[in-house]
Amino acid sequence: MTARQDWERRIGQPSDQPLTGTDALPPPEGLAATAGTALVQLDWQPVDGALGYLVHRATDPDGPFEPLDHLGGDVLAVPHSPYADTLVEPGRTYHYKVATWTEAGAGPLSGPVSAGPDPHGSRTVTVLVSADSEPTPLPDVWRRMIGAEHFSLLIWDEPGPGGADVAAEYAEALRIMRDDLGVRSVRAHGTFLPETVSARPDGGFDFAGLDLVYDRFLATGLKPVVELSFMPVELARDPGYTVFEYHAQVSVPREWDRWGDLVRELTVHLRHRYGADEVATWEFEVWNEANLEVFWNGTQDDYHRLYEIAAREVKAVDPRIRVGGPASAAAGWVGALLDHCREHDVPIDFVSTHTYGNAPLDMRPLTSSFAALTGRPEPEILWTEWGITPTHFHQVSDTVFAAPFVLRGVKSALESTDCLAYWVCSDHFEELGWPPRLLHGGFGLLTVGNLRKPRFWALYLLSRLTGGRVPAECAGDGGNSLVEALATRTEDTVDVLVWNGTLDQSKTDGAAGLDRDVTVTVNGLTPGTYTVTSTRVDEHHANIGRAWRELGGGDWPDEEQWITLRTADTLPSEYLAKVTVGDEGVASVAVALPMPGIRSLRLARS
Repeated sequence: MTARQDWERRIGQPSDQPLTGTDALPPPEGLAATAGTALVQLDWQPVDGALGYLVHRATDPDGPFEPLDHLGGDVLAVPHSPYADTLVEPGRTYHYKVATWTEAGAGPLSGPVSAGPDPHGSRTVTVLVSADSEPTPLPDVWRRMIGAEHFSLLIWDEPGPGGADVAAEYAEALRIMRDDLGVRSVRAHGTFLPETVSARPDGGFDFAGLDLVYDRFLATGLKPVVELSFMPVELARDPGYTVFEYHAQVSVPREWDRWGDLVRELTVHLRHRYGADEVATWEFEVWNEANLEVFWNGTQDDYHRLYEIAAREVKAVDPRIRVGGPASAAAGWVGALLDHCREHDVPIDFVSTHTYGNAPLDMRPLTSSFAALTGRPEPEILWTEWGITPTHFHQVSDTVFAAPFVLRGVKSALESTDCLAYWVCSDHFEELGWPPRLLHGGFGLLTVGNLRKPRFWALYLLSRLTGGRVPAECAGDGGNSLVEALATRTEDTVDVLVWNGTLDQSKTDGAAGLDRDVTVTVNGLTPGTYTVTSTRVDEHHANIGRAWRELGGGDWPDEEQWITLRTADTLPSEYLAKVTVGDEGVASVAVALPMPGIRSLRLARS
């Protein structure tokens, strides 16, 4: 059986039944359904303590009501309203109920509301930017961390996909993350892979391979997230229990004391080699997705033991080092780990978890409860994996559809998380096999060869917002549920980033009924003349996939095609107009915004 076949057989299987005593919460009040063009928009009032909400739908008023699956392949619950149901057909009426979501799952359903898409909807959205509001900082949750394949690719010395120099392109991808997006740290699996760490006959550990890898990584100017995984083969209880093409050991330890020895000696070694003050600025994360059978052959209690030993050993060496977990799949096991740490006085500085195909849930009720019950600081919330899909080789990863998804997720998480780390930076990725062709549905923001995909440009545009955040309110046909916006200002500029996207992955190729005409109105401007420029990400702009198709596609570009693709790998700025702003301080710009699509507007005072 290949690694990919094994993965697909086991990926949906939990490693243990989750331990949680969370009580169900009442359903949200104020549920309302509004008809729009090719959509139904749902709104409701938030419920204290909710992590999210699960939308249910039926085609008959008496049901059955089933969870609405937007085909993201992971958690179906959404963190808040409004929600746009675009899985609708003309002429049909749909019936909706919503349940509040906790770690125990969905609670009771709300009362029903009904609506169908409006065949005569306006297809227009207005964005009102209040440039005279006091600007506030824009939390750069997307910059704190990015995901990457195991760091030992930095010492890869064999020809890679399409003949690529894997080590050089991987290092360059990391530098692009740093320079173009402002990323500060990188999370990768496999700190304890055979090429990096091994157990010595005398009972100690050999870190020579890790030194070589970390030396090259730190030369990029980024910081590592030290993911304490996977189990060295010499320590594994079941050495044959592995995952991925590179046979990562995902067994519980044979001797728990030896696991503690490994973590302690690693921490001491890193401080000695790279400096205690430097290592104190890194995060140490315990394991990866132990709530999945494919990553862990123990129980949830076994994971808590693994975590507790590691956290105590790291803190015994240097209490300044930040430690956390459970690095779980599908937002699971967080509350149970916090309960274990509370009951046994175990250190925890952050909680980490993962989700795909959706905006991340709001984990603050769990962390704030922990702080209130213990009197300890509230743990940070780090989404150390997040992306458009959890599925390897899924074509949605190469589409424009994924670009507004990224902006939707980041905006949703600005107030509820400390880190939203996209998984991953580069298509140099070995887990279930190397890329078979240039555009193969890889997780990377960058292709092999470091061409920028539409998802990359979404984060790039976020990183180019200048100044402090000011309100940008959307209204109209799909406003705030389909079309969203962010705005910032300086003394002389206003930046507006507006996008059109849905969670519904049946629309990855676009949907004409969801295209919108958007009018952006900025008030509170200083009178004078403003130059309006724009950039676009859509089917015809900043879309390397289209450029490759126009060259005939295929597996890998030849030398001449690489030149053409690199020339196309840009995000050009377009001049739109000069606008004279009078004493009323208002300027308006109208743009067409397809779904999927992004528009970035800058108003600069001359």
